[in-house]
Amino acid sequence: MIRDITIGQYYPGKSLLHKIDPRMKLILTFAVIVVIFLCKNFFSLGVIAVTAVIASALSGVPAKMLLKSLKPIAVILLFTAILNVFYTQGGDVWLEWKFIKITEKGVFTAIFTMVRIISLVLISSLLTYTTTPTMLTDALERVLSPLKIFKIKVHTLAMMMTLALRFIPTLIEEIDRIMNAQKARGADLETGGIVQRAKALVPIFVPLMVSSFRRAYELAFAMTCRCYTGGEGRTRMKQMKLSGLDFFALFVCVAITAGIIVLNHFFEAVI
Repeated sequence: MIRDITIGQYYPGKSLLHKIDPRMKLILTFAVIVVIFLCKNFFSLGVIAVTAVIASALSGVPAKMLLKSLKPIAVILLFTAILNVFYTQGGDVWLEWKFIKITEKGVFTAIFTMVRIISLVLISSLLTYTTTPTMLTDALERVLSPLKIFKIKVHTLAMMMTLALRFIPTLIEEIDRIMNAQKARGADLETGGIVQRAKALVPIFVPLMVSSFRRAYELAFAMTCRCYTGGEGRTRMKQMKLSGLDFFALFVCVAITAGIIVLNHFFEAVI
């Protein structure tokens, strides 16, 4: 399960999504995330689901890798679906036995929520899959530049966010390595109750924290030795420029948003 987490990984390629300006890509990603939560029925949610599938195909990222990013949230999807099925009431009763009552609205709400979460994860994953950490840092800094008015160190904030995202795969590999080392010493991490498993994880978190602080110190020392300061006066090797493809992507996003608003108005809401 640990190896299935692909958050923060970059997949090299020359697809259309790779060519979109990182600033535009970042803004559109957050815009689509907001639009996902505006969906009120299956018609509008279907538009988002189709958009996520088309964007995934245009990204050039293998389907196996995209499905792998969904595997860690399988438990969340199942738990959310069960809660909605048993606790959301309304419409025709499909099954009633003792205290268990499953209704039409509960099933539809469960399906609606699962599709919404899957679309959200896919759209979010495509941002890191198709954008290098360096370009993502520059994009964050440019997008958050208005915050400089409030004396906020935007470059430092963007660097912190990108480094945290970049080191997720590294920490995952470290956790996997420590777990294998503990298993080789006879540690049992897969049997017993919740309390026993939680206690078994203590020998993993301690060396993980030590390793994380060591990596952070080494990174800070390396940046200091290279006289890295960032902020004002810093130049960039690659200059970002908006192209026709970026404006076309913006137009598509606006059209999708308008279509979802219309569909929400003419069709009955599920939730």
